[in-house]
Amino acid sequence: MKTEDIALFHRIVETGSLVEAADILNLPKSTLSRRLQSLEDELNVKLFHRQSRTMTLTASGSHFYDKTTGMLATLEQTLSELTGQDSEVAGHLRILIYPIPALVHITHAIFDFMDEHPELTVEIIVSSEPQDMIRNNIDLAFMLEDAFNENEMVARHILTEKVHFFASPEYIVQSGNPSTPEALAQHNFILFRYPNGRIFNEVPFGNDRMFSVKGNLCVNSLDTCLEATLLGRGIAMMPLTFAQEHVDAGKLEMLFKEIEPHEGHCYLVYPSRRFISLASQRFIDFMMEAMEECIQNGGCDRSVSIRGAIKSMK
Repeated sequence: MKTEDIALFHRIVETGSLVEAADILNLPKSTLSRRLQSLEDELNVKLFHRQSRTMTLTASGSHFYDKTTGMLATLEQTLSELTGQDSEVAGHLRILIYPIPALVHITHAIFDFMDEHPELTVEIIVSSEPQDMIRNNIDLAFMLEDAFNENEMVARHILTEKVHFFASPEYIVQSGNPSTPEALAQHNFILFRYPNGRIFNEVPFGNDRMFSVKGNLCVNSLDTCLEATLLGRGIAMMPLTFAQEHVDAGKLEMLFKEIEPHEGHCYLVYPSRRFISLASQRFIDFMMEAMEECIQNGGCDRSVSIRGAIKSMK
């Protein structure tokens, strides 16, 4: 019995469709169907109830899925222990990145990891839309702290961003400069919707107070939020690294400069109920080390406008 076929069986379970699993895995449907049939023949059980568009687990299939999830996880961990950190990593990784200021730093680190493991293939998905990581066969994701369900994910903290309030000079001339946090409720705020559907309309003031805000514009992209703020559409809360160059150019003003900024956190996350592949384990270790080096060198505190690996930023 091939462990690769068991892993394919897991992908079919998690997508609920042979067609969707074949598309995500970039395999012909006929190949996936043949390997599933071979697995059923070897087990001498029927794993799925096959319908025209969907596939549902039989009782035996459900039992096999539950038991083999732990088995695959144990196998991957054992391989990691036996082969050592210097062994070759192969396979394919699907990585979701939420559009965050550190996007360029993260992609540079991914490219460095690929250079160290030329047999590995990677698919990078940049999206601010909700994504079911298991159904879409996403191995790992870089997300903001409020953008995922902590009960469903294992999260590793990788970055901390200082978040401030910003407005354009034109907006301040037209609507005034809020002198107190309570005054924010009287202003037009550019709202933000996280991938999990939550609207960011309760904003932190410093690290110990929260205030309700409202506005006539809601976005799910930091780039769109920045553009709207530059055009005087309202007050926005954004990471300093994202807005710094526009503050320096006089196109944006930082509000409440005397207040300690709120600290937003970015995490490397993966589903808690799926086994973690050897490639994923090595990638997690590599990213934790690379981002720590980036922070120590000061590279993650500013935007990147030139090419180069994270390790070269000084």
